[in-house]
Amino acid sequence: MEGTAGVCTWRQCDPENRDEYPTYRRYMTREVAAAVEGARGAGAAEFLVNDSHSSMRNLVWDELPGDVRMVTGAPKPLSMAEGLSEGVDAAFLTGYHAKAGDRDGVLAHTFSDETVYRVTMNGTECSEALLVSALAGARGIPVVLVTGDSTIVSETLRSLPWAVGVAVKDAIGFYAASTLTPQAAQTAIREGARDAIGRISRAKPFTFAPPIEMVLQTVHAHQADFIELMPGFERVDGRTVRFTASEYPAAYAAYVAAVRLGGAANVQA
Repeated sequence: MEGTAGVCTWRQCDPENRDEYPTYRRYMTREVAAAVEGARGAGAAEFLVNDSHSSMRNLVWDELPGDVRMVTGAPKPLSMAEGLSEGVDAAFLTGYHAKAGDRDGVLAHTFSDETVYRVTMNGTECSEALLVSALAGARGIPVVLVTGDSTIVSETLRSLPWAVGVAVKDAIGFYAASTLTPQAAQTAIREGARDAIGRISRAKPFTFAPPIEMVLQTVHAHQADFIELMPGFERVDGRTVRFTASEYPAAYAAYVAAVRLGGAANVQA
C-alpha cells in the first residue's frame, strides 16, 4: 500500500486511522483493479489477488471485478508471496515501495520498519519486490509488472529487465512525494498491465543460485536475541543473524519467520 499514488505517511496506511485510511485503501484497491482490467484487455482470463499490506484485509471487495479470487487475512505462511503456485503464468507486484535504508523512498522499509534494518540473499540487498520475485522465480513464475515509487521500480527493473515498470510517484523525502493523481496512476497501471501480459513469452523467472545465504540485520539487538534461537540461524554480531539453505524457498520461509519472531521481541513483558 505504501507504493500507492498519493500515499506519503503511515497514517494513510494504518487501519486504525479512520480519517485517512478508508480513502487510501480505496485508491489501493483501484490500482489493483486497474492492473486486472489491463491484463484482461490483453487476453488474461483468470486472476488471483493477494492482499499483502499490514492486516492483509485492506482491499475493498465491491470495487474489484467480480471474477477475481482473493487471498486475504494474516498471518499467511508465505506472507505477501502467498498464492504463487503451480498454474500461475505470471505475477504483478502493485503498490510496492523502496527498501529499508533507501535514500529516495517514501516510507521505505522491508516487511517491517520496526524489525528489519537490512536483508541480503547471496550478498544482494533485497527489497520486498526482489524477495517475492525470487520466490515466484523458484516456482517458475516470472514477474512482469511492478508499480510503486520510482525508486523501487527502477531498482527492480535492474534485476528484472523484461518487466514493465509503472512509477506513480517520486520521493521528495521519507514522508513526502511528487505523485500522480490516483486517476492518472490507475490509467498508467492499466496500460502497463496490458503491455506486461504481452511480455510473458520472453520474460524470465528471477532466481538466486543455490545454495542460499540469507543475512538479516535487525533494528535492535534484542530482536536478534530472539531470532538466533530458531534452528539454523547463526548469530554474526549484535544485530545480525545468518541462515543458509539449499534452496531459496527455505531461505524465504526462514526470513518470514525471523521477521515475525523479531516483531514478537518488541512486545515488552
